[in-house]
Amino acid sequence: MSKMKYLCQKEAIAIDEELFNVYRFSVDQLMELAGLSSATAIAKCYPDKKRVLICVGPGNNGGDGLVAARHLKMFGFIPSIFYPKRTDKPLYTNLTNQCKMMGINFVEEFPSEQTIQKQADIVVDALFGFGFKPPVRPQFQPILESLSKTSIPLCSIDIPSGWDVEEGPNNEIPSLSPELVISLTAPKICMKKFNGKYHFLGGRFVPNALKEKYGLELPEYPGTECIVKLNN
Repeated sequence: MSKMKYLCQKEAIAIDEELFNVYRFSVDQLMELAGLSSATAIAKCYPDKKRVLICVGPGNNGGDGLVAARHLKMFGFIPSIFYPKRTDKPLYTNLTNQCKMMGINFVEEFPSEQTIQKQADIVVDALFGFGFKPPVRPQFQPILESLSKTSIPLCSIDIPSGWDVEEGPNNEIPSLSPELVISLTAPKICMKKFNGKYHFLGGRFVPNALKEKYGLELPEYPGTECIVKLNN
């Protein structure tokens, strides 16, 4: 297989638009697959770390986090969710309700670094995805600062929040150093600068014709798995 392609922001957006507009996937379909992939990778890497704090942002990356929380609960983990900027869009209110109905705790205030250390074994970063553009909103700045200092494993969905999709860490934004990243659709260029322990590709929803059009050269998923381990 040829060397796998890493996507720039423009390509990532274009592929998403084709999935929605040409292939007629719905947002909630892809979000479900992305969240399931993320939960599966977390469960595979940290089978004995059951207490998971999931930090959820206002957009699609946050939606992936809400779905991941539900699946982690089904996998026997104990997730809790910090969701500071909620939306009244039906998709997100439904996902939130599903989590509440499953008994998942929503944290109203972001816990201190010391509290995170005591009450969580893993933190999941589902704040910002590849559509992020600086500056960081003031209410998220202290969250990123805390996550940049945490000593427990940090797992980012798609890309570490605050990273430039192509350049990687931004000097003006607290730099996250996740131990695990679950890239979705295809890895983004910034992931060439990722030096964490685990890197997985998730989703398994990209049609072959779309792979060929963008020259993605994605690795084969093993068996019926929805994730595949990548070697940076």
